[in-house]
Amino acid sequence: MTMDSQTTGRSEAGEVDAEQKIDTSVPHSARIWNYWLGGKDNFAVDREAGDQYRQVFPGVVDVARASRQFLVRSIQFLAGEAGVRQFLDVGTGLPTANNTHEVAQRIVPAARIVYVDSDPLVLAHARALLVGTAEGRTAYIDGDLHDPAAVIAEAGKTLDFQQPIGLILSGVMGHVPDYETARSITRQLLASLPSGSYLSLNDGTSLISAEMQQAQDDYNDSGATPYTLRSPDQVAGFFGGLELVEPGVVPCPQWRPDDAVDTPVDIDAFGGVGRKH
Repeated sequence: MTMDSQTTGRSEAGEVDAEQKIDTSVPHSARIWNYWLGGKDNFAVDREAGDQYRQVFPGVVDVARASRQFLVRSIQFLAGEAGVRQFLDVGTGLPTANNTHEVAQRIVPAARIVYVDSDPLVLAHARALLVGTAEGRTAYIDGDLHDPAAVIAEAGKTLDFQQPIGLILSGVMGHVPDYETARSITRQLLASLPSGSYLSLNDGTSLISAEMQQAQDDYNDSGATPYTLRSPDQVAGFFGGLELVEPGVVPCPQWRPDDAVDTPVDIDAFGGVGRKH
């Protein structure tokens, strides 16, 4: 299903259905992430899990902030220097400050953005997420990362696949536990994009802090959907066949830093941007 800023959105009954599907008995990564970033779209079970994670690894809030700041800077690069006018943000999560469409449309008001997520809480907040510029277009797809063909087919209703697209995979590929499957999904998404498109990807790693891996293991044992931390080399592996933008795949705070970076420079969150030939 697709929603965009030129439509009236879901019916009230549809929104109620979405909210009824929300399971508040187990923590959810998108809601915990929202909590760490200071958002309000979370429940007691998420705050409890987030606090437990933080007790084992206090630096997780820095990881969340560094990942978000990387996302913002990579979109600024894509919409500015790289001249990208279309964005496909897969696994967008809950709306917070500086969402993809807000960052891109500040630079290019006519930019087009398609968000993809399968979480019912995100679906329930879709209207808030979709407030874009009048000149641009912002759409939401209720879609599954594991079905790239369906995602591309729906995104094609809003995006022009004859023109470069910025593919955003921000903190999402850990939801695919098998590395080769995760790489295959990324390749399938990129294969549908034209030459001159870009991939912006960042993810949590297990390089620097043993406490982060322990906290993640505890979280994965909680009944929530597990998340797999990978090595920096594995994160870099998602960019196979692409031309990496300087400085390559590095800790998020070290990727083209600006005055907004307020986290340690060495952190268990790596990211990069690559261009498709």
